[in-house]
Amino acid sequence: MVYSITLTVPFHCSSDLDFLSSNPPGSLTPDHEELVPMESVELTEVAGEDSDKDPLADSGYIEMRGDPGPVQIVTVNKEDHSFDLDTKALSRILLAPEVRDKDVVVVSVAGAFRKGKSFLLDFMLRYMYRKPGQDWLGQENEPLTGFSWRGGSEPETTGIQLWSEVFIVRKKDGSEVAVLLMDTQGAFDSQSTVKDCATIFALSTMTSSIQIYNLSQNIQEDDLQQLQLFTEYGRLAMDEIFLKPFQSLMFLVRDWSFPYEYKYGFKGGSDFLDKRLQVKQTQHEELQTVREHIHSCFTSISCFLLPHPGLKVATSPAFSGQLCDVAPEFKEQLRELIPNLLKTDELAVKEINGNKVTCRGLLEYFKAYIKIYQGEDLPQPKSMLEATAEANNLAAVASAKDQYYKNMEKVCGGDLPYVAPDSLEEKHRFILQEALHLFSSTKKMGGRDFCYRYQEQLEAELKELWESFSKHNESKNVFSAFRTPAVLFVLVCLLYVLSGILSFIGLETISFASDCVVGLAMIAMLTWAFIRYSGQYREVGTAIDQAAGVILEQVKIFIYIYFFYIFKIKIKNVPKLSKFNFFCIIIFFQATDVLNKTRSQSQVDAQQKKTR
Repeated sequence: MVYSITLTVPFHCSSDLDFLSSNPPGSLTPDHEELVPMESVELTEVAGEDSDKDPLADSGYIEMRGDPGPVQIVTVNKEDHSFDLDTKALSRILLAPEVRDKDVVVVSVAGAFRKGKSFLLDFMLRYMYRKPGQDWLGQENEPLTGFSWRGGSEPETTGIQLWSEVFIVRKKDGSEVAVLLMDTQGAFDSQSTVKDCATIFALSTMTSSIQIYNLSQNIQEDDLQQLQLFTEYGRLAMDEIFLKPFQSLMFLVRDWSFPYEYKYGFKGGSDFLDKRLQVKQTQHEELQTVREHIHSCFTSISCFLLPHPGLKVATSPAFSGQLCDVAPEFKEQLRELIPNLLKTDELAVKEINGNKVTCRGLLEYFKAYIKIYQGEDLPQPKSMLEATAEANNLAAVASAKDQYYKNMEKVCGGDLPYVAPDSLEEKHRFILQEALHLFSSTKKMGGRDFCYRYQEQLEAELKELWESFSKHNESKNVFSAFRTPAVLFVLVCLLYVLSGILSFIGLETISFASDCVVGLAMIAMLTWAFIRYSGQYREVGTAIDQAAGVILEQVKIFIYIYFFYIFKIKIKNVPKLSKFNFFCIIIFFQATDVLNKTRSQSQVDAQQKKTR
């Protein structure tokens, strides 16, 4: 089946029809931009046709009905602080037939909570809906509607919202672009973690062509540091970005109180921003790094200084956006800010890596980015205290580890001779205690529980170092170095003699089996020599070493049993051992060996607990 499409055009003021009739498309003067409201689409099913031919079915487009309004596209789960993308809601906006293949312009506002982001966006909506050239601010007693906003100290917007209606703007060259307005959750409220704030800001910056950084009263150093953190968190999620990763950034300084230093508007904002972001040789390296990072992230950076909207706006719970309650200088600056921000020449199409993005493409980028932030690949952004405490503890771990390494190098490192295992272990324990004492005595931030995690990390790393030094020392043992060929050579000799004896007494089959083992042992010995000489097939060499070690251990057990039977039981003539007696003695010695190892490990653990 196919669909017939009925188009209806909603207008928000009666003068719009007169305006469009008197100004057909393409007839506007250069002083005006032409706004074409997005048509609403009504789909009617036509029976008798194959549904596979429906172009909308493959796109995932679902009809949007009802009046325009804010649509929640990204939600934050307050329990586990995860992020969810409402793909269906986003598809309804971006895959509408009249906009899905048009280049997209996304204007986003982000910043701290309760600083008037939604309030500002509603004035942008008022401008987009009304005829350019008229007093788009509206009547003095007209309430401000659009994105939800209110006075007070508690946050209003959560996650990320888009205005459901896409504005189609015809530029002077005749091309059309789709304009989206994006509202974001305020940062640094009492419910959001640093990761929540960083993810929301990063997502909005990555998907917008114009990011408005909404600040209060001034641009402080902590504002720049937070911007550095958030943009870096966004840049991590973007693969193979060869150009500057983000486009336009505007610092919007609200409630500016120093017009006698820098005037309201773009001119004063530009002069003020130049001073704030200036990199000087006399600055501390940390301050230079922050500013260089911001310049490296955005293709263009601007600033606008906006006055306070008035006491009634800030303090009256009954205020609903009427212009009569807004300070005159605030309205005057809005008339400069909004048209300059949204006029045709200033609308920057969203680009990623130099390629223009359509509405359809923006949907795919949203899906890809949210999947990255839902995963575990990105590092966890931390608060300033947590990051400082982590760096402080890691420095203490590195210092203690370095001391242990240097002291052990003096004992058995490099070209120093072989040290007896018992003596080496005793020195290791002493040096280990010194390293742990150095870590515990270093002043660290974060508290006892936080530091204990890094002490455990230090102990694990020192254990690895000890094993490395122990193996290095063992490699200096001449017998250990030639243990494998010696064992294999003795095995070949014994089996060769045994084969001759068995052949002499007529046990040809067993003699042949013994000859086969002799051959295998000789092949193993030659293979081991080749591996040691060439350095290849090291895994095979390790397996041969382990096999030789097993043979040597079994011989040692047999010798222990033999001498135990002679000297402990004190029987003059050693009779033949029964299988049962032989098995019992083996079990006894194996159990004794395990108990000794367990006792030694318990002593080491007890000593470590005392140091803690």
